[in-house]
Amino acid sequence: MTALPARHDETDESPTDGDGRKTPGFSIGAHRIAAGRIAPGLHIVATPIGNLRDVTLRALETLAAADLIACEDTRVTRVLLDRYGIRTPLVAYHEHNAARMRPRLLAELAAGRAVALASDAGTPLVSDPGYRLVVEAAELGYPVVPLPGASAVLAALVAAAQPTDAFLFAGFLPVKGGPRKRRLTELGAVPATLVFFESPRRLGDCLADMVATLGAERPAAVARELTKLHETIVRGTLGSLAETFAGDPPRGEIVVVIGPPGADETAPADVDGLLRAALARMPASAAAADVARLTGEDRRTLYRRAMEMKAAAADEDGDSEEVDPTDEV
Repeated sequence: MTALPARHDETDESPTDGDGRKTPGFSIGAHRIAAGRIAPGLHIVATPIGNLRDVTLRALETLAAADLIACEDTRVTRVLLDRYGIRTPLVAYHEHNAARMRPRLLAELAAGRAVALASDAGTPLVSDPGYRLVVEAAELGYPVVPLPGASAVLAALVAAAQPTDAFLFAGFLPVKGGPRKRRLTELGAVPATLVFFESPRRLGDCLADMVATLGAERPAAVARELTKLHETIVRGTLGSLAETFAGDPPRGEIVVVIGPPGADETAPADVDGLLRAALARMPASAAAADVARLTGEDRRTLYRRAMEMKAAAADEDGDSEEVDPTDEV
């Protein structure tokens, strides 16, 4: 196994400890600030989503004091580190090398080192790498320390002028139209504000599918380039937004926020639609649990309704279907 890079020496301007060794630190303007020691473990560090001034002091201290930083793209994270004079060594950790790199990072934790995990922008694990690393680190008993900070999800949510008391972040929707519409149908009756990430080049088609599945009058907002120079937030209905973005795709990172359904949109018929879509891809027990999570309905009641729907479908096909004994709530 190839050794991971060792910590670089700090600059000559860095303060020293009692033994004359350079102390890790970071710079803000003309001021050099020493970074205190941090405990061994996996430190999940949120980084800016565009404006580098949004980084927290605790994040800077952790990035400076860590033995190693695992990040998506070392070139992107290096821009942040250079801005604040941080010399901690970087290693790439992303979906293409995770299986190979995860054992090496776990070995660093086993050796009692402090490993910082950062994504290119925002909070790691939120549509970014890191989930399996956190799971395995926790299973092995290593400390997992969250450092809150910038999040495109929350930035878009609070600026969208939609309810914030309950929201569901659904990441990226499927690329193709059919699966995308099915996913939107599943989520449409959820009594919460919905938040999605989307590619600029797919935004127009995505909004059109949202109109087709959720209705043109549903309130929504499209946030682009949050915290950056050309930040824009366009609010309206799904219908008006679909018209606005029907032409050439915009540039930059996109977040779509959709307001919760009205009272008339969460009728039992919608629950049946959610069950029907879920039954097309999973057993009745799993479908009931999935719809219960989305709607807050009783899982056992949903399971009985799912079995009724399966029986009715079997009768229509002229077939009888036995209940799988393992398909229980």
